[in-house]
Amino acid sequence: MSVGIIGTKLGMTQVFDEAGVAIPVTVIQAGPCTITQVKTKQTDGYSAIQVGYGEVKPKALNKPLLGHLAKSSAPALRHLQEYRIDNSESEYTLGQQIKADIFSAGQTVDVIGTSIGRGFAGNQKRNNFGRGPMSHGSKNHRAPGSIGAGTTPGRVYPGKRMAGRLGGTRVTIRQLTVVRVDPERNLILIKGSVPGKPGNLVDIVPAKVVGKKS
Repeated sequence: MSVGIIGTKLGMTQVFDEAGVAIPVTVIQAGPCTITQVKTKQTDGYSAIQVGYGEVKPKALNKPLLGHLAKSSAPALRHLQEYRIDNSESEYTLGQQIKADIFSAGQTVDVIGTSIGRGFAGNQKRNNFGRGPMSHGSKNHRAPGSIGAGTTPGRVYPGKRMAGRLGGTRVTIRQLTVVRVDPERNLILIKGSVPGKPGNLVDIVPAKVVGKKS
């Protein structure tokens, strides 16, 4: 995996290309992130870097975490994320800053975030089920229908699609295009929507092509 960046979803807007076509984009405050740990095969068994994001007051963190961050002279950072790297990628050093300029316009990325929680939802909303007849006399408007036979098997099979909590899960949106990068303000504009509501934490990494070694 190539190195990515942690950011905060700010919201959505639109920009115009050279032809005057409106492009819906999500604005993400990406970084700056501080490298808080460099892992190598000799010391940890694999090569990776750990980055931190989201500066907070020191009293918001416990002493072990503050001691870990002090090794890289990093401030108190709320969120830590690890990215695997190749052995050849040895240009990363402890305390180095990773900013939005690691990405460029036209590049494809994968964005990982927590989807918006919708609370308890029925089958129509949660699983895209059809509803029953709405005419007079029908008592099957939004009922789930049969959930299994009675005597055999006499139970509901695991994984049966039913009503329950919707959203609030980790979601990855793949192959999104970077429309614009503002290095001065550490902003990345990505075409389309990304998981979560404004203010949510997101993880942006170079797009991974299925079947291709990164």
